Amino acid sequence: MNSAGRNSEANCAEHPAGCSTLPDWLGYLEQLHPKTIDLGLERVAEVKQRLGLVPAFPIVTVGGTNGKGSTCAMLEAILLAAGYRVGLYTSPHLLRYNERVRINGVEATDEALCQAFAAIERARGDIALTYFEFGTLAAVWLFVQSGLDAAVLEVGLGGRLDAVNIFDSACAAITSVDMDHMDYLGDSREQIGFEKAGIFRAARSAVCGEPDLPQSVAAHAAEVGANLRLISRDFGYDNVEPHQWRFWSGTGQRMTLPYPALRGAYQLGNAAVCLAVLEQLRVQLPVAHDDIRRGLLAAVVTGRFQVLPGWPQRIFDVAHNPHAARALAANLRAMPPTGKTIAVFAMLRDKDIAGVVRAMKDRIDLWLIAGIDQARGASADEVLGVLAQEGLAKKAEVFASVADAYRHACDKAAEDDKILVFGSFHTVAEAMTSVKAGG
Repeated sequence: MNSAGRNSEANCAEHPAGCSTLPDWLGYLEQLHPKTIDLGLERVAEVKQRLGLVPAFPIVTVGGTNGKGSTCAMLEAILLAAGYRVGLYTSPHLLRYNERVRINGVEATDEALCQAFAAIERARGDIALTYFEFGTLAAVWLFVQSGLDAAVLEVGLGGRLDAVNIFDSACAAITSVDMDHMDYLGDSREQIGFEKAGIFRAARSAVCGEPDLPQSVAAHAAEVGANLRLISRDFGYDNVEPHQWRFWSGTGQRMTLPYPALRGAYQLGNAAVCLAVLEQLRVQLPVAHDDIRRGLLAAVVTGRFQVLPGWPQRIFDVAHNPHAARALAANLRAMPPTGKTIAVFAMLRDKDIAGVVRAMKDRIDLWLIAGIDQARGASADEVLGVLAQEGLAKKAEVFASVADAYRHACDKAAEDDKILVFGSFHTVAEAMTSVKAGG
């Protein structure tokens, strides 16, 4: 831990409910529980009960291997366009913790987050909460204080045992099911699907955007009595012309819409899930066609196939598992072929680095690799070893940091080249920090 973290810990240990700044609180939260991830609902549910935290507004809970953040952003944008007061809770953040909590489209202030953390601290007593559990309770506490019309909650990990799941949703959504977080969720799509389906509720709608749905998801929906809505069966989408697409549903709804502002053909699947959710909530949260159109055009998610203006093209994508990497490769393939693609690449050690490399190897001409300075981060040598196993060592260069690799890419790239930064939230965040600093 750095000196600032140690100072925060000392300050908060002396005054547990009196951390005066957001960095103080975040330093305190990091050392509050011995584990970063400790799946289970008993502890966080007990603190929720002590707080009397029972939201009166409808909640949409969104889980899935990939696509959660984009779907949440589109839901928020459409509901805002319809005039509702909306809360959005997502994770992880890229540059600021405040990104995780938005109220009416605006990030929560440091002051508001500190007030929420203090409320959770007073209620928890001797119950140890993880960083994510503490943050989840704080976000919903703020939402309740803000008098919202609706809230959208993104699942952090899995679903069944994720802290978000202590709150009952009016509608739950699963965007996709693929291999990730196997140490926690299981080593098969059936096991992972079961964990994700844990967010379903009896007599409530459950929308699934995974076309190859594991049987475990359908079985769990039937067991709990959820109203399962499946893509391609109960709703779906198709292209109408180059800049328009159509959403359809089993209720007879047909809607021609503009492509979302979020880039990538796969975003149509996420948008279809979003619209299927809103269709299920049409009594509680009715939205008009124009609200949907404006919301789709307004939704933005930093770091998801984000292309910065100017030349050479600079593309940032947090893709960190094979499923996301295949989508990224498809997006690159769909772009006009120009110059070389130079990748700035770093990943976490507990991810499928080889699977990501295999998905991307045909799209990248030069790999600029670095380590991630974090407990779970893979070293540059570890990443280089994977590239060597895939026969790519001669196309790779090693750097001391992601920032150094990114600066080298900017110096080396010709105007018609592409610079791609991907592999982890940490990778994208470090490069973006370099961009903001003028590096």
